[in-house]
Amino acid sequence: MTKENGPKYKSLVPKYTFSNILEEQETELKTNPLLKRLNEYRKSYANDPHRPIYHYVNPENTLNDPNGLCYWKGNWHLFYQAYPPEDPRQHWGHTISKDLIHWRDLPYAIYPDPEECCFSGASLVEKDRVIAMYHGTKVGNMVAVSNDPLLLNWEKVTGKPVIPIANADGSPLPYRVFDPCVWKKDGFYYALSGGTLPHEPSGRRTRANFLFKSNNLEKWEYLHPFVEGDKFTLIGDDGACPYFWPIGDRHILLFFSHMSGGQALLGDYDQSRDKFVVTSHHDFNFGPYGPAGVHAPSATPDGKGGIFVIFNMNPGMDTKGWNQIMSLPRHLSLEGRDKIGRDTLLVEPAGDIESLRKDHYQEKNVSLPMNQEILIEQIQGNSMEIIAEIDTKGSPMVELNVLRSADKQEFTRIAFYGNRGFRNWERYDSWEPEKRLAATDGLITLDSSYSSVLQDAVSRAPETGPVFLEGNENLKLRIFIDKSIVEVFVNGKQCVATRVYPSREDSLGVSFRSQGKTAQLLNVESWQMKNIYC
Repeated sequence: MTKENGPKYKSLVPKYTFSNILEEQETELKTNPLLKRLNEYRKSYANDPHRPIYHYVNPENTLNDPNGLCYWKGNWHLFYQAYPPEDPRQHWGHTISKDLIHWRDLPYAIYPDPEECCFSGASLVEKDRVIAMYHGTKVGNMVAVSNDPLLLNWEKVTGKPVIPIANADGSPLPYRVFDPCVWKKDGFYYALSGGTLPHEPSGRRTRANFLFKSNNLEKWEYLHPFVEGDKFTLIGDDGACPYFWPIGDRHILLFFSHMSGGQALLGDYDQSRDKFVVTSHHDFNFGPYGPAGVHAPSATPDGKGGIFVIFNMNPGMDTKGWNQIMSLPRHLSLEGRDKIGRDTLLVEPAGDIESLRKDHYQEKNVSLPMNQEILIEQIQGNSMEIIAEIDTKGSPMVELNVLRSADKQEFTRIAFYGNRGFRNWERYDSWEPEKRLAATDGLITLDSSYSSVLQDAVSRAPETGPVFLEGNENLKLRIFIDKSIVEVFVNGKQCVATRVYPSREDSLGVSFRSQGKTAQLLNVESWQMKNIYC
């Protein structure tokens, strides 16, 4: 291995060149000083009470957006904005996994130069190489390629930006040069650049993504704004961190808004005009992106018509030496056509989560008498999975409290409100009150208002998302708790997540409650979860 040099923006982080044979790479990694440093730094935080043990957290310092999620030669690769302590400009950090759950750290992948910082971008896997396209601050959008077994060595195409941030003569651009994604169609490469366009009546910005085309990755032609018919995103949203992929017989554009967090647009790709015609919108974050909210996505096809996506999660409290974390991977798919031809997006946890389980407990047929909190004493923990199925029996609200202290000074509240959301006019064809009510969305709420008594822990306004249950459909919750994160999946149709910072040693309890009517807890199961870093 030999160290490489760089000119103007040369990083202070040691950089190494590896061989192109897997066995030799593995041998080199065993003695690599940078990787040894990363491993030692990770160990130094093993006892941090708020550092997750089965969600991915980078080994040293803080992180930001996930980037370039892809599958290459037997491994899932996840890159991310890393801030090495000796040079805290964004580099691309790198981790790999066989199952999307057990992650192995690798040395930093892409270093700044000629750009000042390596911002966000996406990857495209070809037969003989992986392409990374990302934003290089101060210069423009960059392309780098790698083809070795572990994607350790990266070469920047042309050594300079392929889509410059400004015209050479200083004239204004009709597009924004920012976070890109890349795909291939009919022998040409296509790329989106994130950004905004003005909302003409108000002058405020609106989400926009700009389309480019190339036959060689080096020279790119600007085509036009890509998205058509977006009546869904908010005035003030922007289209950062885009990921455009097929899903089922449709296409999905995932992105991040610096105002309101992770989102997606669903629709049809008009390939004759190279336009994305939007038919629906989906939130992954309900409210502003911070504090403690879902941030940016990184997504890739699952090879079977669905999408895997991972988000980073914003903090609600400063934690010494580290900060943001990654969500669990989620699997997105389409349920099928509804009455008006749009598709229902399904969301479920992905990866081999079951391999983390230990110490199983199960209880069935527990009555939840109205207005009484029922404590399940055998279920306790702050790194666990809980599965619960509830027949709400028409209860206006059922709730589940986790990370509950014995005196309930600290707890995180999960609540379901049946048929309390927006009325879906296309779901029914009758004005009868009962039928209208049965066609109305339910709401899932994740409330961290009482999660911590720490002075520096900032609670998030309750995350509240819509989820529709049929009249005879039981409420099915799959809940993941991991020190400072809670993720709640609901009937495979919705997910809400937030960061929490309980401080008391006894904030481990779990309880249920039904408001106004008696409900039935048909089944509850729990597992303690193993540490993926041990």
